[in-house]
Amino acid sequence: MGILSKRDIKEYIKKKKIVFAPKVKDSQIGRSSVDLTLSDIFWVFKEKYLDRKNKEPVDLGKVSYKQALKKIKSKSIILESQAMCLGLTKEKIKISKEIVGKLGGRSRYAKMGLAVHITSSIHHPGSNNRLVLEIVNMAPFPIKIHAGMEISQIAFHTVEN
Repeated sequence: MGILSKRDIKEYIKKKKIVFAPKVKDSQIGRSSVDLTLSDIFWVFKEKYLDRKNKEPVDLGKVSYKQALKKIKSKSIILESQAMCLGLTKEKIKISKEIVGKLGGRSRYAKMGLAVHITSSIHHPGSNNRLVLEIVNMAPFPIKIHAGMEISQIAFHTVEN
């Protein structure tokens, strides 16, 4: 079948093959994707990783993201140019084993330099969780994002055996 259309998405939601908690509004369902809302939970780098005087590289074989980041709850966050944080979708998405979700950004924000994922764009068949967004400011100026903004979207595809 390929990518699901608006009509298909609504049908899959009705059949509970795609479940959003909380439920998405009809206005969030586009022609071939569903807009996702940014929650108020973020992970930002700890100060020692932001110290530009420290020229030592971070050894990714020894330091995990769990060690390098701290969790914060905030209604908004300012990202400096070239800065990154992790965000979380408000919606928890449960999909059946015959569907895969593909996360993407929204063009209105991408045109202002906002990227919502670096490489983690797949919501695997049978998944039931909120999506972690790898948010990066690619603009030459600081940007402010707010909880409640629909900064990402997910398209659904059927999985063929």
